[in-house]
Amino acid sequence: MIRVLVVDDSALMRRIISRMLRKDKFIEVVGTAENGEEALERIETLKPDVVTMDVEMPRMNGLEALKHIMSRAPLPVIMLSAATKEGADITLDALSIGACDFVPKDLSGGTLNITRIEEELTRKIKSVAKKRIGSFFLRQGGAREPLAFATGNKALRAVLAIGASTGGPRVLQYILSRLPKNFPVPIAIAQHMPKAFTQSFAKKLNAVTEIEVKEAENNENLRPGLALLAPGDTHMSVCRRGREVIVEFIEDQNYVYRPSVDLLFTGVARVYESKAIAVILTGMGTDGLGGAREIRARNGYVIAQDEETSAVYGMPKAVVEAQLANSILPVHGIAEEIMGAL
Repeated sequence: MIRVLVVDDSALMRRIISRMLRKDKFIEVVGTAENGEEALERIETLKPDVVTMDVEMPRMNGLEALKHIMSRAPLPVIMLSAATKEGADITLDALSIGACDFVPKDLSGGTLNITRIEEELTRKIKSVAKKRIGSFFLRQGGAREPLAFATGNKALRAVLAIGASTGGPRVLQYILSRLPKNFPVPIAIAQHMPKAFTQSFAKKLNAVTEIEVKEAENNENLRPGLALLAPGDTHMSVCRRGREVIVEFIEDQNYVYRPSVDLLFTGVARVYESKAIAVILTGMGTDGLGGAREIRARNGYVIAQDEETSAVYGMPKAVVEAQLANSILPVHGIAEEIMGAL
């Protein structure tokens, strides 16, 4: 059984979330709390495996409570937040602090989309249960200084493609913050994330990295030192147009996850062939497996995050078990491996 603590200042939301979670035979709601202070007390006594946390609460809000949880005894926390720009900004702060994932409260026409939230929240609770999230980042003490790429050196590769899902935002921030300002190749990123959140996420990454990070636009040129983040709910690939390589948004219902890592990796493999580097990071499912296979078939280089530092060892595990990874590394070794492959 997965023991869950539900934290929300709304008594109605506590009842709704508890009721939907109790439908699953593998989940036990061991208690509820109406603010951050009460949540910390309940965590001490109830020892839950996972906490669902609202953001806006009296006395102690979700961010303050999260800081205490991560400093005392890190455990998986899933945030529930409004699908607005303000909600996105706060949620991304929570992911930086140590929350492993989030579920938007989708208010359509003034009513809560219960079915969608129930399926997504239940799936994410199961994927992160029993994993002690945040301990790696606490041991490392945050991101270190950016690495160096010697001026005058010629890069052996021509592009870096990155795919991530659950747990990805914090890992991406750590890795990208270690890349130098003169990073010699373009970067394309597919992070599973709703549409309302990717623009805020790109801005947050841009503020803490030496490279430029932005949400991609259709037909935009790829260029060295620029990281383009696929917009939420939009499939992004790349294609060649004359001497340039551009972003290409694609409508394809065959890809379940949005933005699709498989589609991005496949496009990168076909355009750049052996000059491609692909990094597959933490996340549930197998998105990225097919794309990694395309990259390796053309002698590109594939890096997979290891199990210990993955919030969910699903996507990288699929690539590792298919023997497609050139290297399998913890978070703190990935940026160095990228620079070495270049």
